Amino acid sequence: MNDYLYQNFFYMKKLIWAAIILIAGFAVWKFAFDKGSKGPKPPKQAPIALKVNSDEFNSKLNAAIDEYLNMKDAFIESDVANSKKYAASFAVLLDSIPYNELKNDSALIEEGVKTIASDLKANALKIVDAKDLNEMRLLLSTITELMYPGFLKMTNYEGKPLYVQHCPMAFEDEIAANWLSYDSKIMNPYLGKDHPVYKAGMLHCGEILDSIAK
Repeated sequence: MNDYLYQNFFYMKKLIWAAIILIAGFAVWKFAFDKGSKGPKPPKQAPIALKVNSDEFNSKLNAAIDEYLNMKDAFIESDVANSKKYAASFAVLLDSIPYNELKNDSALIEEGVKTIASDLKANALKIVDAKDLNEMRLLLSTITELMYPGFLKMTNYEGKPLYVQHCPMAFEDEIAANWLSYDSKIMNPYLGKDHPVYKAGMLHCGEILDSIAK
């Protein structure tokens, strides 16, 4: 894999973590500012609690996640055509989710989810246009980083249990990556059944990091 792809991969990861750090930093500053300000204190507000999603919202969200998982499964098979097909469908389904429902929780949550969804769609469309399977797998890793925890937590995911799975040597034997699965059994989409070096020998390389259940 060429150096440009790795540089782009690390750049995307840095952007994701930079956004998280900025949000955390703002929260710390806000806390300190509020604590140090003088004058009467406003009444305490209850923390934002995500409301139960509508059936339509859950149906659209679950359809998009199903297509992400179909795409992930195509990578297990090193199936370029189906990986691209499901990536394109995933991008379309992301647009179908009624994100405006989330403003009932908070305008910040709605805007935050829309921003992540836009990034998810952009990376899915890059898979469609990519010509190199390794580049496509790097994009799958970036999509997964955006999906969990951000997108799934902020949309109050209520679907089937999902497992967050991890491979410590997904790229060049030294770069780690995660993926999501409905199945607890490890089926590695980065090393797959037809790896140029390991063939199917590393198909089950990985571990479960977390699970998400309604």
